[in-house]
Amino acid sequence: MDNFTAVSICEGIQDASEEETLDAWQYLVNTGLAWQLQGSFGRMAVNLIDAGLIHPASYEGNNNENN
Repeated sequence: MDNFTAVSICEGIQDASEEETLDAWQYLVNTGLAWQLQGSFGRMAVNLIDAGLIHPASYEGNNNENN
C-alpha cells in the first residue's frame, strides 16, 4: 500500500472491500498520515481504533513491513 492508494480508499474515491478499507486506515495510522491530513481522517481513525477495528500504531501486532 502507498499513501495515495490509502487516502483514495479512505476517501471513497477508489473502490475497496471492507478488509481493504480497514487495511488502508491501518496504514494511515501506522505511517502517522492519519494525524497529518485534515481532521476528519484523524477522527475516523480514532473511531475505528475505539471500535477495535484497527490498532494504534504502537500496537505490537502491527506489521509495518507490508505497508
